Amino acid sequence: MRRYAVIGAGASGLCCAKHLLQHGLGEVTLFEIGTQIGGLWCIENDSGRSPAYRTLHINTARNLTQFPDWPFAPDVQPFPSHEDMHRYLVSYAERFDLVRRIRFRSRVVSVRPAPGYSREDPAWEVRLEDGTTEVFDRVIVASGHLSVPLHVPEYRDRFGGEYLHSCDYRGPEPFVGKKVCVIGVGNSACDIASDVCVTSPSTTLVARSGVMIGPKLLFGMPFTDLTMKLYRPWIPDRLRRRLISALVFLVHGPMTRHGFKPLTERAHPTTNAVVVHHIAYRRIAVKQGIERIEGRRIRFVDGSEDEFDTMIACTGYLIDLPFVPEEIVPVRNNSVELYKRTVPPGWRGLYFMGMYNTTTALNLLFDRQSKWICAHESGEAELPDDDAMRADIAAKQAWIAKHYKPSLRHGIEEEHLYYLAELDRSEKEGRRRRAARGAVRHDAAEAAAGTAS
Repeated sequence: MRRYAVIGAGASGLCCAKHLLQHGLGEVTLFEIGTQIGGLWCIENDSGRSPAYRTLHINTARNLTQFPDWPFAPDVQPFPSHEDMHRYLVSYAERFDLVRRIRFRSRVVSVRPAPGYSREDPAWEVRLEDGTTEVFDRVIVASGHLSVPLHVPEYRDRFGGEYLHSCDYRGPEPFVGKKVCVIGVGNSACDIASDVCVTSPSTTLVARSGVMIGPKLLFGMPFTDLTMKLYRPWIPDRLRRRLISALVFLVHGPMTRHGFKPLTERAHPTTNAVVVHHIAYRRIAVKQGIERIEGRRIRFVDGSEDEFDTMIACTGYLIDLPFVPEEIVPVRNNSVELYKRTVPPGWRGLYFMGMYNTTTALNLLFDRQSKWICAHESGEAELPDDDAMRADIAAKQAWIAKHYKPSLRHGIEEEHLYYLAELDRSEKEGRRRRAARGAVRHDAAEAAAGTAS
């Protein structure tokens, strides 16, 4: 029986631990920094790694967000809040007997190959902050990538007023009566601008890139319930994008009408129920960039300028893996070089969960990724050689560079339809490799037996 270490008791760590146990692959231990289950969905988590704010809701509808084998309670709202998500993940851990396997207050500071490590028989040394060290056969890193804020020095260092990153935002009360400039046009930026604009004399949203802001509801239904029907392999990508753009146009009209740049390249999806209405009511002004900052005065690229009390930078996050040596998992341009976002080439017995941004509910991908790991851990599938894995990673990076605007945000972008299909194909190929290797061994055994006789 193998010993598995799972780092993180958030959604991805819980999901992978549950699948490892259900497959009967061995003993599982989850290491959690703080005292709470649920990772980023536990607001004010004492792990210090939750960017959740009081008005945060999931962007995908309830039926997409839930794990396939554990539904939400019937009374949960269509777009679960962070409280709903936290309760849900706690109930998931209780339902699948994971709680007793979690070691709380256990910060991992080092994951390294153990003495005697080999590709055929990998072993990993996990060291905790308190100095204790244990050896595991396999390690699954599920620590997330939304905990280290990305600060833009030209904003943070030049602005003379109050500055904070969105990871430190919890609610609008501290900003009542203040003039606020929000940098960014992602989901957090639109949420925060919508929060503060109601009690702020002036709220400005700086959208440096083009965007298409999807609604939360259409015809009284969750918008994602409608758009997910278009994610079928037989629907051409260009047609699907045009249809989704047409649906957004029906609700919001052209984004340029609201002051945004046109979206000319693919981008991580943004959805918000009210921000466009606040813009229409002139509670939020949209600017397409900042020309310069002098103290509290900000001059925008359209020539207008104003003084602000507060700047809230919704500028994203940096991937942070301080406990994994750089030579094992290089992080370049905020992207981790992993085969199928999961396996570092050249190493065996080390896996990563959730190192992606995606176009659908993360839990759906966590579930499929966990099954992919289990297929390889059970011996049903076999990984390709290191050169093939590196070539696959390079092809993925080239595809992103071709279709997305160069940005740290998009280094780990995965369109779920393609990613799920890639996992399916690679698993099938892995099963064929395993079967072929088994056949070769069988033939060799028969030949050896014949020679001996």
